[in-house]
Amino acid sequence: MESKSKRILALAARRQIIRSKDTSALGVARNYLSRLVQKGLLKKLGRGIYTSPSSPVSEHSSLMQVAYRVPKGVICLLSALQFHKLTSQAPREVWIAIDVKAWTPRVLSPKTRFVRMSGPGFQFGVKEHRVRGGTLRVYTPAKTVVDCFKFRNKIGVAVAVDALKECRRLKKASIDEIWAAAKVCRLANVIRPYLESLW
Repeated sequence: MESKSKRILALAARRQIIRSKDTSALGVARNYLSRLVQKGLLKKLGRGIYTSPSSPVSEHSSLMQVAYRVPKGVICLLSALQFHKLTSQAPREVWIAIDVKAWTPRVLSPKTRFVRMSGPGFQFGVKEHRVRGGTLRVYTPAKTVVDCFKFRNKIGVAVAVDALKECRRLKKASIDEIWAAAKVCRLANVIRPYLESLW
């Protein structure tokens, strides 16, 4: 048992978060996880998700937890703004986009806000980022800014305008990239006056 436990703990130390199915790849039965939790050597974050109690909390840990629970989702809106450092505000919940026809997953922790998108508007601008603990699917800065205007009733016009200003100031996206995202999301007429006033 000792070597199997060590293998799990080594994996937890190497990554920030491990899933119960990761133990299968190690050739270890999943029941070892609950034993390690009982001994205080692992901490259970949610159903099938674990971390090392000594693992430093990463700025992306809450995003990773939700990404593991919603593998086909895409980090969006306020969470994507924070990820791309386009805002100084930390959202109180993780914002994640799911397909309009997808079943809404049950995520108890961390607090999660689901946004439904469809077709090209859901698929466009998805980029994978390697972070400690795994891979995050996040919309590009250009798509995120356009989404902020699209969902301005949810987050406020001021947030969308600030995101556009920061995107320009930090050179996170070109006007062409934002315009391309706006056309895909059918938001060209809405965003045009803002682009014309800033660029």
